[in-house]
Amino acid sequence: MSITKLADKINEAKAQGRTALIPFLPGGYPSRDQFWKEIIELDENGADIIEIGMPFSDPVADGPVVEAASLKCLDDGIGLKWILAGLLENRAGINAGIVLMGYFNPVLQFGLEKFAKEAHAAGVNGLIIADLPFEEGVEFRGILAKYDIALIPLVGLNTSPERMALYAEGGNGFCYYVSVLGTTGDRDSLPGEIKAGLAQAQDVFDIPVALGFGLKHPSQLEALDGLVDAAVFGSALIRHIDAGKSSAEFMKIWK
Repeated sequence: MSITKLADKINEAKAQGRTALIPFLPGGYPSRDQFWKEIIELDENGADIIEIGMPFSDPVADGPVVEAASLKCLDDGIGLKWILAGLLENRAGINAGIVLMGYFNPVLQFGLEKFAKEAHAAGVNGLIIADLPFEEGVEFRGILAKYDIALIPLVGLNTSPERMALYAEGGNGFCYYVSVLGTTGDRDSLPGEIKAGLAQAQDVFDIPVALGFGLKHPSQLEALDGLVDAAVFGSALIRHIDAGKSSAEFMKIWK
């Protein structure tokens, strides 16, 4: 697995004339028994990359839907050890790129080198840490690089051009562009200034740009043609599953 795998997956979708699809699901949701079935179903029905959430007790960037799902997983005893063990067992049957997303504290407690080594063995291609500023991630970025894991940059509407350029220097995999100033969660509309922000990100980064935080329906992408290489959706998928519907049905909506 190469550190370029994530960018390759998105660029393959782009070559097919479509936006790459990146569903997000907290590790262990909706239940221990069902989680890996959902992941495999997402993979088999068009997911280019799958984000697995690392449940944490203080999810400051998560909206109510993701937070409630993550806290349920914590109550069920889900942690990094369980996620990595499950990936080690199931990864060979999953074609999509795999990204873990969450907060720095659980990774730090796990041990940075130990985490990187075990994540690599489990087939993790990238990592998104919502509360890790660029400067504080320098050491960890180097450790992850040794194990061929991308530390994916998070930028958004409040990221200055200078800081965006800083993230672009050390960024790999893809750029995760946060669509709103706030927590995760599907919304009926996106901010008007999102186009200018995405255009700037496309100019600054030489890796694909993915849009997340707020996507509810594929129609929201129509006005962003050429500015978004990949779409991340979490709350909308969780709501769909909570309504008793299948991941396969959800992916058909977005394909």
